[in-house]
Amino acid sequence: MSYPKQVYSGDGGEINANFRSTNTPPNIGTAGESAIHYLATTAATRGEFGLYRVEMGPKAGGPKTHFHRTISESFFILDGTVHLFNGEQWIDAQRGDFLHVPQGGLHAFRNDSDAHAEMLLLFTPGAPREQYFEGLPKLADATDEERARFFDEHDSYFLE
Repeated sequence: MSYPKQVYSGDGGEINANFRSTNTPPNIGTAGESAIHYLATTAATRGEFGLYRVEMGPKAGGPKTHFHRTISESFFILDGTVHLFNGEQWIDAQRGDFLHVPQGGLHAFRNDSDAHAEMLLLFTPGAPREQYFEGLPKLADATDEERARFFDEHDSYFLE
């Protein structure tokens, strides 16, 4: 296996890093409850990956069993207990636990506990997941056809 194709061709490097303080408010939701923090968007990483910090309030739901055709999804638990489905069984994942789901892999997650939970979500290669996260609340009033089109546009195929 070799390194990817060269992206930067300069000789001296450049100042282009992005810092996000832990005090930055979430992009969606309320910090300390249910919220999503956009740590590294697909636009910021030039399509290489998307990284998000997800805060889940007690008994927070989550997506039902689904898969993606174009992106892998990885979960790293930062705090609390997140109920992860690896396609075969449900696992009570705790701080430091990690799950990688390649393209096509069945998975789901939720917080069934009475406590706050927090995790990192990593999508590779990058995809416009911000549009997905921001569009989810609008599905409450969507028709079945609109809902199906939304999930298809965002590479999310649900079994249930």
